[in-house]
Amino acid sequence: MKDRRTERDTHRLRRRTRGGTPPRAVIGLEAEFNLFVNGRRRRPEKVFGDPSRLVRRRMIPRTGKSFQLPAGGAIYFDTGVIEVATPIVELEPGCCYRATRLLWEQIRYLRQELDHWARRHKCQCTLQGFSTHYNFSFPSTQKSKLRNATKLAYLLAHILPVPVILLATNRKSSAVGVRPRGNRIEVTVDFTPDPALMLATCVFIAGAVETVLRWEDFGLRHLETHGVPRMARFRLRKHSSRRGWRVMSDSLGRNPFVSNINESLWKLRDGRMLSLRAIAAETLRPFRQRIRQISDSSTLEHIAAVFAGDARSLLDFERCPDAYDDVGHGIDWGRRRMRRWSRSRYEKVIHRVIAREPIRIGQKRYQVDRMNGWYEVMFREVGTKRRRSFNLDELVTLSDSKKKVRAQRPKRAAVRSRRRK
Repeated sequence: MKDRRTERDTHRLRRRTRGGTPPRAVIGLEAEFNLFVNGRRRRPEKVFGDPSRLVRRRMIPRTGKSFQLPAGGAIYFDTGVIEVATPIVELEPGCCYRATRLLWEQIRYLRQELDHWARRHKCQCTLQGFSTHYNFSFPSTQKSKLRNATKLAYLLAHILPVPVILLATNRKSSAVGVRPRGNRIEVTVDFTPDPALMLATCVFIAGAVETVLRWEDFGLRHLETHGVPRMARFRLRKHSSRRGWRVMSDSLGRNPFVSNINESLWKLRDGRMLSLRAIAAETLRPFRQRIRQISDSSTLEHIAAVFAGDARSLLDFERCPDAYDDVGHGIDWGRRRMRRWSRSRYEKVIHRVIAREPIRIGQKRYQVDRMNGWYEVMFREVGTKRRRSFNLDELVTLSDSKKKVRAQRPKRAAVRSRRRK
């Protein structure tokens, strides 16, 4: 009876979800790295061929040439860089901490595998941070002519650059970009070797995205309505890859990455002259409430402290941090480490998939075969070898039903023993 009910619930959930798209808002992070072997930059495709020859454990294949890392995320080689990505995380309180933690878990695992490969080949391998991508899903239910991913990305390209420059870039950085990617928005910026600042960046972007999604539409007129400062000289450039926009060193009249972030060098449309820190602090105000809701007061205080000059930005240092050129050997969350959030339901399911735990529906048992994107997992039925795909929500439902069955068994056993007596 329980198995038939689980099967029925699974089919109902499948009808509610569209293909490989989760029905709820999700986020995910990616990081790209240059590979150096004995001080010389090398293409990972030339050195390893594919990720399966770098990672010792057998990995679950994914769509394309990527693989599912034993740490939970994905790894692939992309045009000369090594890229790791987190699985999707449900957008809810604690999601930014979970996503940031997941990304650094993938980085740590990659670093350990590189160290083992380097010892075996008697060489030195280093990872140089290249970029970080912050991905946020765009709800299809809110899509219209005035509300779509392209218009949202264009509006965010006018909101995010200055705060993200303060939180995520260094003196050698060159751009902050926003790209519409169909059913998601992607914010691109240089890799941030400080986990606490990466968390602050993720939280600010998430808070801004979630706030803007509640606006009537995505027109630029809302910036003035909600008190978002606008620079007098502001010119967006086309993104280097795919569609989208980016703010570069020449977009604001002078280079923000090398200028003094504490000096009032920047003229606004209302005639005021403010520093980058002051502009970022004003930009924070409309998003404070949503930021606090999806993170916590500690992270919000850290963001505000960076904008006020009470906490360090990487732009406060004249040199680019050494950790940027040797990522993964020392991972320190620092004093502002927030409380540990438990794994999300998607995370728990992904870890069971990676452990290759079989699932049973009725009399049928299924083994993991491959990952089909970020939301679907392909299984093979034991015996017939027929393929069947399950999305993460279906797997969560199956897992919850098994827990209920296990919780009810002791009660039934107790009732039977009393009847016998």
